[in-house]
Amino acid sequence: MERIQWFPGHMTKAMREMEAKKDLCDGVVCVLDARAPAATVNRNLLKLFGTKPVLYVLNKGDLADGEADAFVRMIEGKGHPCLKCNAMNGNSKRALALKMQAITREKRERAQAKGIRKTFRFMVIGIPNTGKSTLINLLSGEKKAKTGDKAGVTRETRWIRCGDFDLLDTPGTMPPSFDDQHLALHLAYIGSINDDILHTDDIALALLEELGRLYPENLKARYGLTEIGAPLELLEGACRRMGFLMRGGGFDYERGEKAVIDDFRKGKLGKITLEKASEYEELFEK
Repeated sequence: MERIQWFPGHMTKAMREMEAKKDLCDGVVCVLDARAPAATVNRNLLKLFGTKPVLYVLNKGDLADGEADAFVRMIEGKGHPCLKCNAMNGNSKRALALKMQAITREKRERAQAKGIRKTFRFMVIGIPNTGKSTLINLLSGEKKAKTGDKAGVTRETRWIRCGDFDLLDTPGTMPPSFDDQHLALHLAYIGSINDDILHTDDIALALLEELGRLYPENLKARYGLTEIGAPLELLEGACRRMGFLMRGGGFDYERGEKAVIDDFRKGKLGKITLEKASEYEELFEK
């Protein structure tokens, strides 16, 4: 498999803009994907903000299993506020707002003591396709931020008023290089890397191999499998179940590969978290 790498030019510009505007912000909302919290942490980006308070939000929590809750406990144990949510669900709005208010409580009380009415500002950051703009739309109650189901929809920074806060919507930003190719694969699975630069066959087979180890029963249930074999055998089983067959009885691998990836992204393979919190504590050290 070729090494995964993706850092388009607009991300360099975005990093410069975020660095220039960091002093305008009272805190940072770092949006992660609850299915791959470790893969979606960009430590290079977080370094820009120094000692500013960071709220970690594990979005798409409805697609993740209980290991995502273990990440929340671990991150909070490191001294960072954190919560799991689903930004597509309005019920998450209050919990998010309360966490953001808690981060700014001391500053708010100091301002009130001086008779100053202040609107607090947060920069919303993260890897592409983790749901930053969807989260902003949830908090604002309107579709003010542009969203999409592919990486790289947001290209410029933009301030958006959301009730008691001003939020800066920022482009999804990758680290310049992926030192851990295992985590890079997780980014490919969840759609944080532009699909056009990836080899779908490699990604689909790697996903099936990993799910075969971690979630064999999920694969069996979705594709009617009786046993877990090699990744190609799993793909053929999925093709058979979905009727992706060529004339003469061969398998339509291309359709099958895209369908398997799509099934994972849409939660049709069940609730899945690809990483263990206990293995990635160092990523959340202050």
